[in-house]
Amino acid sequence: MLQIYNTLTHQKELFKPINEGKVNIYVCGMTVYDYCHLGHARSLVAFDVVTRYLRAQGYDVTYVRNITDVDDKIIARANANAEPIDNLTERFIAAMHEDEVRLGILPPDHEPRATQSMAEIIKMIQALIENDYAYPAENGDVYFRVKKFADYGKLAHKNIDELLIGARVDITDVKQEPLDFVLWKAAKPDEPYWDSPWGQGRPGWHIECSAMSTTQLGNHFDIHGGGADLQFPHHENEIAQSQGASGEQFVNTWMHVGFLRINSQKMSKSLGNFFTIRDVLDKYPAEIVRYFLLSSHYRSPLDFSDQALDNARAALQRFYTCLRGLTVPAVDDAAHQFAQEFVTRFFDVMNDDFNTPEALAVLFDMVSTINRLRTEGEDAKALQLAAVLCEQAGILGLLEQDPEAFLQTGAGVEVAEIDKAEIEQLIAARKQARKDKDWAQADRIRDDLHAKGIELEDGPDGTIWRRV
Repeated sequence: MLQIYNTLTHQKELFKPINEGKVNIYVCGMTVYDYCHLGHARSLVAFDVVTRYLRAQGYDVTYVRNITDVDDKIIARANANAEPIDNLTERFIAAMHEDEVRLGILPPDHEPRATQSMAEIIKMIQALIENDYAYPAENGDVYFRVKKFADYGKLAHKNIDELLIGARVDITDVKQEPLDFVLWKAAKPDEPYWDSPWGQGRPGWHIECSAMSTTQLGNHFDIHGGGADLQFPHHENEIAQSQGASGEQFVNTWMHVGFLRINSQKMSKSLGNFFTIRDVLDKYPAEIVRYFLLSSHYRSPLDFSDQALDNARAALQRFYTCLRGLTVPAVDDAAHQFAQEFVTRFFDVMNDDFNTPEALAVLFDMVSTINRLRTEGEDAKALQLAAVLCEQAGILGLLEQDPEAFLQTGAGVEVAEIDKAEIEQLIAARKQARKDKDWAQADRIRDDLHAKGIELEDGPDGTIWRRV
């Protein structure tokens, strides 16, 4: 039985979808003014695994992830570049999709954009005004009336009095109360705008997600996710807006992904301590990066370092070395029955709030057993278990490459220039040296290859090689 940690209640809860067999998920996506960084990748991979796992459990999943394509940062970047906003956003949307494909992230079922959702956004703001949760200000802005919403602060577990202590008060502010937040911004010179009942302007960031999520999934849906930094005020404001407009409960389960850190600091563009996804993928293959991101529980902080990525590479090398030389069959009932202990353990830990580090540990135990079975000559059993290993790893988006290709491409390590044909020629020369009992020459060839990042492995069927 799947249990998910609900940020709203601060506890794990038995997951029960609103409609049996059907799960609706909304995740806050990217604000597209720059390349995605590795912190974004962590959220993307986490919810990719959530949707893969739910589908593997037989649920019909509708996964929605939005794109924010109008925002203060987007406008500022476009102005700085002296380029049209549409050019900027289309360029970075395309880059984001390229990064996702490389990381093996399946596309969402729907990917609404803020600029294509203006009618829905305006409609929701009108409903909030009619319900007395919002008001037009003198300057053409529209604000949400926070004190009107009695449950404000429940996601962050803060009350309004606590929030008021830290609220900024501006004597020129047109808001009725310091905590009130903007739903609609009156147009400024040289900024994009849309027509509305309150004049020309554009939406605030928070209302965009409320409108897009409820348009795609209805007023009440199962899971809403995003990074931990979005919990307050963004997701808090989404709850207030959505419930204020509809009068219904908004979301049952709130999921938040922990920070990716460098030197114990959150990775972020504002701090300038970030690595883009594509920068990291230029150094390490995508599957290694994906494994690294899954090596810690999604709610826990994760420290980025070259050493952590090297550890992920070594782990994947062990997996692929285990599968090397095997023609893995399709999974059948006999394989599932033989591997029942591992299957049960895998699903038990994944049912415990998607515990991917423990799931990887189960896969490692499977690798150890496969290696033992092969050593003992139990090849048929090894193949059955290998089939289940690949099936379970596939739920995590792993082990989907040809083992030989993974092991011979260097797994992300920069090695001296040496091509496959030259390696094979040297292996053949070493084989002849050994045949001639010229052990010194055979050792020299092995050492020269090792210096160039090539490891040889002698076995009963000959010599195979991999990059290290």
